[in-house]
Amino acid sequence: MSDNRPIRVPSSRLARLARLGSVASGIAGTAAVEGARRWSRGDRPELRDLILTPDNTERLTRELARMRGAAMKVGQLLSMDAGDLVPPELQAILARLRADADHMPPRQLRSVLDKAWGEGWLSHFKHFDPRPMAAASIGQVHRAVTKDGRDLAIKVQYPGVRGSIDSDVANVGALVRLSGLLPKGVDLNPMLEEARRQLRDEADYEREARELGRYAGFVAGWPSLCMPEVHADLSTRDVLTMSYVSGGPVEDLADHPDRDEVAARIVALLVAEIFEFGASQTDPNFANYRYDPEADCLVLLDFGAVRDLPETLITEAQALLRRGLADDREGAAQVLARVGAWGVDTAPHHRAIILDMVMTVFDAIREDRPVDFGDPALRRRLHDLGMGLGADGTFIHVPPIDALFLQRKIAGTYLLLNRLGASVNVRAALEPYL
Repeated sequence: MSDNRPIRVPSSRLARLARLGSVASGIAGTAAVEGARRWSRGDRPELRDLILTPDNTERLTRELARMRGAAMKVGQLLSMDAGDLVPPELQAILARLRADADHMPPRQLRSVLDKAWGEGWLSHFKHFDPRPMAAASIGQVHRAVTKDGRDLAIKVQYPGVRGSIDSDVANVGALVRLSGLLPKGVDLNPMLEEARRQLRDEADYEREARELGRYAGFVAGWPSLCMPEVHADLSTRDVLTMSYVSGGPVEDLADHPDRDEVAARIVALLVAEIFEFGASQTDPNFANYRYDPEADCLVLLDFGAVRDLPETLITEAQALLRRGLADDREGAAQVLARVGAWGVDTAPHHRAIILDMVMTVFDAIREDRPVDFGDPALRRRLHDLGMGLGADGTFIHVPPIDALFLQRKIAGTYLLLNRLGASVNVRAALEPYL
């Protein structure tokens, strides 16, 4: 269950715009007062130093989280895409935005469900918990049991999110630019456009229900995986009702004897998504995996971010695998250039760092033996290379969106395996697709 407070979601465009305007004016006002104070002492502060005060950082974080929707989604995209290239102050904000959102108070929740199901809907339930099990950028999830005995997980969308996507994204983009948090030269527009597209998809729960069914077809022959089933009679565009699937956080497996075997399922699923399904659940959030020890089942959740992979990208991924596993640096570099890992204006030393990062991964998985993902040396090596990319502040390249999302999913899977401290034979998982 979310530990955050129940706070009403601003549901109208005007209310959401006013909220962002209040944040911007508050930040500007604080910066003006602090600037005047420092100038009176003879200092000549940089504008960025005036904006990034502890009070302003806290104000920006709190209000972006309270807005949910586009505000949180832009922050989450930036947090995954920018990595170590953003200032520590922005990393702190983004880390907060990756956590659970505040949830709706019960009165607002009831209003949303009255609109979706009609008044009197509560009479159809034996139990409906008004406290959410989870709350995120688009909606929150509630546990309920119907009078006919169905045990359900009900995802309820925050009011106003869908209708405010375009204005929210534009306003949040302006706010992030105002804050001065992004490195100079970073083009925020591709991330904002992707936030719009992803929000439109994720805010359509009818689409997510279809994707859940499609993905269930992909894994129908995987008895070690479990997924919820959609209950169409209680689902709308704003409410997605699914069977409740038990399980605890997958991170709790860190000291479990089945840790490595469950981690191997996660790797096998990732590889199959790319080379067999041609579609990937691109949200790398750990909460999208749970584990039921009684059924020995890896539970898969949240299918709003399922994305088809272009055939050309799958072909290039296979080419990169062959080159990397053969320790062919030049061949791997050619593939990376074709998929847009760097641009024509990317400095040679930055290209070399990116290639080093990719080949470091292949060095780890090349042999037909388990890889220790808990090895701190591997993570330290990747971290140091990532820091090297941003060291001089001139690397600002953003890969094409499809490649970027695949990169995010792979990186997110690595971070989960690292959190588990698992050992997995990745080469064995890849071999059938080579």
